[in-house]
Amino acid sequence: MPRIIGLTLLTLTLAAGAPYAVASSPTAGSPSVAAAPAEAGRIPGHYIVTLKESKAGAREDTKAAVERASAMGAVVHQVYRYALQGYAAVMSPQTAAQVAKDPDVRSVQQDQWVHASAQSVPTGVDRVDADRSPTAAINGVDTRVNADVAVLDTGIDLTHPDLNVYQAGAKNCWMPGLPPQDQNGHGTHVAGTIGALDNGTGVVGVAPGARLWPVQVLSPSGSGTSSSVICGIDYVTQHADRIDVANMSLGGAGTDDGNCGRTNGDAMHQAICASVARGVTYTVAAGNSHADARNTVPAAYDEVITVSALADFDGKSGGLGQPTCRADQDDTFADFSNYGPDVDLIAPGVCIRSTYPGGGYATMSGTSMAAPHVAGGAALYRATHPTASPAAVKAALQAAGSLDWIWPSQDGDAVKERLLRVSSF
Repeated sequence: MPRIIGLTLLTLTLAAGAPYAVASSPTAGSPSVAAAPAEAGRIPGHYIVTLKESKAGAREDTKAAVERASAMGAVVHQVYRYALQGYAAVMSPQTAAQVAKDPDVRSVQQDQWVHASAQSVPTGVDRVDADRSPTAAINGVDTRVNADVAVLDTGIDLTHPDLNVYQAGAKNCWMPGLPPQDQNGHGTHVAGTIGALDNGTGVVGVAPGARLWPVQVLSPSGSGTSSSVICGIDYVTQHADRIDVANMSLGGAGTDDGNCGRTNGDAMHQAICASVARGVTYTVAAGNSHADARNTVPAAYDEVITVSALADFDGKSGGLGQPTCRADQDDTFADFSNYGPDVDLIAPGVCIRSTYPGGGYATMSGTSMAAPHVAGGAALYRATHPTASPAAVKAALQAAGSLDWIWPSQDGDAVKERLLRVSSF
């Protein structure tokens, strides 16, 4: 039985969560009250007092300083003894100036607000013009695309705060009976590119807030079997009345017999043909071997939308972006991507930032990252064309695509695929 693997080239950068802004350092020199304009985020009446270092009796010295400040009218609500000596207190500017004269005080700094960093638009989402799509409506307000997308992968982080995971649609074909909780990262990353929420934090997907059906067909190591993948396709087909799009960023050895697998006995091809006939659009990764995709399935199947990868580092055309997480030439065919006449579209697949298990984010590269951009585009189209057939969805995506990328570059065939562009959806 063929071995099926998730088609991610590599994982590069992980972030456990959103970073926080760092407060300004106090000015060196004699003790003073650090002033700042209101627009800098300073909190009126709230101050951080740093004491001079003490080699002995730090606890006693800090306690004494707190008592002196309290006697001046300060209300102390935090005391620091380990990373530094000092305290935080609420007091008037006059009291703060008086505290600053204490010989044991190094500085008095006005407290300030810190916030989780703002939502970013990943380079791939930017490059395909999802931020210009009226259906995606990316503006930091959590309005959700009315579409259902199945992610046949390693599962999804079921509680990731930046994803609209449809819990009732969960299915585990790899370990039946267990929830399809992603322990690899691949599936969660794919899911974020498709539909990460437009909620002002983290990242945003091509079709923000689309309902994501977690269908686990790969193991925590990222490998699987044709039988588990067919189980996933079977489940999607069972719910074809609800599911608009299914993404398969995976692949194994095989070819298209031109007869939906009935000639060469390819059960997975037969299953996909049946599912497509029920109205589900399938987006799949071309593969990462820099070879003809005709020898990789499901990429070789005519009934799916096969996606190759574009190297794009700045979200813009023109080839001016500088490499970030890996070496490649900006705005060109990715040097690892499969190619050939079976490829239907190209989409960004290099250094893509998206969601990751544990509520985090990660940067990955591969045709696995390119395919979900197209899945998001298909979801946008189905949201406004709910009766469109898979063939009509593919035709619409290709018609709207752009040729604005550098070619032939690393492309191994004589056909320049259209680059996904969803601004008109």
